[in-house]
Amino acid sequence: MPSSSLPQILQQQSDALLQDWLKLLLASRRRHLSPSDEHAISASAREFLTLFGQAVQSGEIKDIHAPAWQQVREFLTSFSASRAKDGFTSSETATFIFSLKEPLFLRLRDAVQDPSRLATEIWSASHLLDQLGLLTTEAHQNSRESIISRQQQELLELSTPVVRLWDNILAVPLIGTLDSNRTQVVMESLLEAIVTTRSDIAIIDITGVPMVDTLVAQHLLKTVAAARLMGADCIISGVRPQIAQTIIHLGVDLSAVITKATLAAALQVALQRTGATIVKASAPSR
Repeated sequence: MPSSSLPQILQQQSDALLQDWLKLLLASRRRHLSPSDEHAISASAREFLTLFGQAVQSGEIKDIHAPAWQQVREFLTSFSASRAKDGFTSSETATFIFSLKEPLFLRLRDAVQDPSRLATEIWSASHLLDQLGLLTTEAHQNSRESIISRQQQELLELSTPVVRLWDNILAVPLIGTLDSNRTQVVMESLLEAIVTTRSDIAIIDITGVPMVDTLVAQHLLKTVAAARLMGADCIISGVRPQIAQTIIHLGVDLSAVITKATLAAALQVALQRTGATIVKASAPSR
C-alpha cells in the first residue's frame, strides 16, 4: 500500500494550509475577537501545525498515544486548559482541530488522483483529527471540572465565616445546605478560630439552613464535639419551630447542647456564661 500523502502536504504546503485554516478558525468564532485574540489564535495554530507535521513525519498516523505524538498531546492539553480558563466552551475548543479538516482534505484531493486511495487517505486523516479533537474535549472537561472544584472549595470557605462577637465568643452563621464537605470546612475554620482567639463559647447559627435532617443533625453534633475537645462550649441558635419538630420526629438527641431560637438569645446566654453583661444606656436628659 502506498505511503500517506500527509507528510508531503504538511511539509510542502504548510504556509498555505495555515492561512486557509486560520480563515476558517476566525470565521467560526461566535464571539468578537480583539487583535490580541487573533494573534494568540494564529500563534497557537502555527505551533500546532508545526508539531502536527513533525508527528506525521514519523509515519505513525493511526495512534495519537504513540511516543511521536507526545508533544502534540502536551500542546493540546495546555491549549484546552487555557481555553477552559478563558471561558471558551468545549465545542469552541474542539473546533480548533476540526476546522483543519476542510483545507487538509482539499489538498489531499489535489494530491491523490486514485479514488480508492483518496478515500483511504481522507478516512485516515479524518480518524487522526477526530482523535485529536476528542483529546481537546477531554482535556477541556478535566480543566473545567478542576476549576469548578476549586471554586466550590473557595465558596465553601467564604460561606462559612467565623465571626468574633465578643471577647471569648465566636459565631458561625450557616447559610444553605450542610453536607459532609461543608461540615469539614466549618469544623476546621471553627477549631482554628478557637485556638487563635482562645474563645470559650461558639455559637452555631442555623437560621439560614433550609432543612435539618438526621445527617445535618449528626454533622452539627460532630462539630459541637470537636469544639468541646478544644475546650469550647457550643450553642446552636436559629432553631425554628419546624426545625424543632423535625428534630423531635427524627429522634435526634440534642439534650446535651444548648439551643436557642435566635442568635440574640444565644448571645445573651453566652455573655452570661462568660460573666459579661450588657446594660442599656439611659436616655440622655433634656
